[in-house]
Amino acid sequence: MQIAVLIPCHNEEAAIGSVVRDIRAALPEAAVYVYDNNSTDRTCQIAAAAGAIVRSETRQGKGHVVCRMFADIEADVYVLVDGDDTYDAPSAPRMIERLRSQQLDMVSAVRLSSSRAAYRPGHVFGNRLLTGLVASLFENQFSDILSGYRIFSRRFVKSFPALVSGFEIETALTVHALELRMPVAEMETPYKDRPAGSASKLHTFRDGFRILRTILRLVLEERPLALLGWLSVLFALTSVVIAIPVFETYAQTGLVPRLPTAVLSASLIVLAFLSLASGLILEMVTLGRRESKRLRYLALPAPPPPD
Repeated sequence: MQIAVLIPCHNEEAAIGSVVRDIRAALPEAAVYVYDNNSTDRTCQIAAAAGAIVRSETRQGKGHVVCRMFADIEADVYVLVDGDDTYDAPSAPRMIERLRSQQLDMVSAVRLSSSRAAYRPGHVFGNRLLTGLVASLFENQFSDILSGYRIFSRRFVKSFPALVSGFEIETALTVHALELRMPVAEMETPYKDRPAGSASKLHTFRDGFRILRTILRLVLEERPLALLGWLSVLFALTSVVIAIPVFETYAQTGLVPRLPTAVLSASLIVLAFLSLASGLILEMVTLGRRESKRLRYLALPAPPPPD
């Protein structure tokens, strides 16, 4: 069985050496790939000295790096882990064993940390908020959708569409699994502080809004009838509410003195029907696209069972 460890990196010279050494100790049979994303420090040299295969991706953003790694590397099982030395390398064999024994397509790490510095309250709140939003929209079964430590099967990796560029990649990975009804699981793993001299690349508000925007885009792509259907209901109810005084005046006087209000009400009803019709058409297109992705996913082999 071929195992590939994928480590996206940007300016992680303080951490990457430990990450590569620890993962090689935990998975001595795995090939470890570090994809550098325009680092200006010694990340590449340190990763190579630690025993990693170092490659590069010039398009800036974690999503670009992950999609490049998924396209380039061939393996039976993939381990995706951040290069900041916050995740627990010894947990990888247990996660791989669970993936293989239960024939899963993804095992995602749930971060457990007793340190406020490692997992800041703002990040915890944002993760819970976004996880709850995904749960309500996509019937989510995950408790940590933003985890950067995951194990994938080959059929997951090779059926994943490259559609995101930044830290929203974790959300896209989660929704991909949910939409194709893949067998997935979570495992609790320790989560620790960054080493001295290492700084987080995640910006709480900027990247949080990007993740939220990605969720909304995925809703439009994967749940168009739900989104446009509710929009249709909103337009219709608003039209009815503002039309009531117009009809009352007409019933009493036979006149329509509020012509702009009547035109607005009629326009909103037209928009309601257009939204509903667009939602129905897009839902049929989405269903066909989802079936095509599902067939592509099923055409690839499942994870190899344990010996």
